[in-house]
Amino acid sequence: MSGHSKWANIKHKKDATDKKKGKIFSNLAKEIMIAAKIGGGDAGANPRLRSALAAAKAQNMPNANIDRAIKKGTGELGDITYEEIVYEAYGPCGVAMIIDCLTDNRNRSASEVRMTLDRNNGNLAGSGAVAWMFKRQAHFVVTGENADEDKLMDIVLDAGAEDIIVEDGVAEIWGAPEAFADMAQALEQAGIAVEEAAVTRRAENVVELKTVDDADKVLRLIDKLEDLDDVQSVNANFEIADEIADQVGE
Repeated sequence: MSGHSKWANIKHKKDATDKKKGKIFSNLAKEIMIAAKIGGGDAGANPRLRSALAAAKAQNMPNANIDRAIKKGTGELGDITYEEIVYEAYGPCGVAMIIDCLTDNRNRSASEVRMTLDRNNGNLAGSGAVAWMFKRQAHFVVTGENADEDKLMDIVLDAGAEDIIVEDGVAEIWGAPEAFADMAQALEQAGIAVEEAAVTRRAENVVELKTVDDADKVLRLIDKLEDLDDVQSVNANFEIADEIADQVGE
């Protein structure tokens, strides 16, 4: 289990772990609502809800927020109208992007995403243009003393982990989407805190950004997209060259 950790030399440049909790909780609540609406409020019988709850727990989302989101999804607190939309796009330097949205207004979502791309050297792509470059995966990030490959392998391998990448005090754990809840439970039972936990899209090939200007442009676009209320996540197929990583975002 090896590879290059993009989280180690990119995510901290974007202050990903310091985002406002309000935005994080809002995204988690939307996913819980959609999962409960589609598959019911019983997590034991609803794999998607089980994964959503595991992600919420990993981010220390209050139980009251979780319960409210489930009830909204099942209709106990009124019906919800959110729908899932996936936009495919290209950013600066030909970086491919998948933009996942949950929205109650498709026209607003499309307009905001398109405008943000246009203003930041990006453009929408046709359906299927970049999706083939990504694979859905369960993803966990562990930092600090617990970012040890052998230790983590003993904990999550039997739970479904397929790849563990450790670099610069950061461990990324990847596995099949359906293994998300089991992996989350294994980490929790072992007392391992996580920085991030989600079912996301992993790029199967990447574009290396070799200049600070290029890296800053791509990260700026991703930040602007992630700030949009309807955007749940942005995944892109790039990494920053090691020789410029420390200069990015300065």
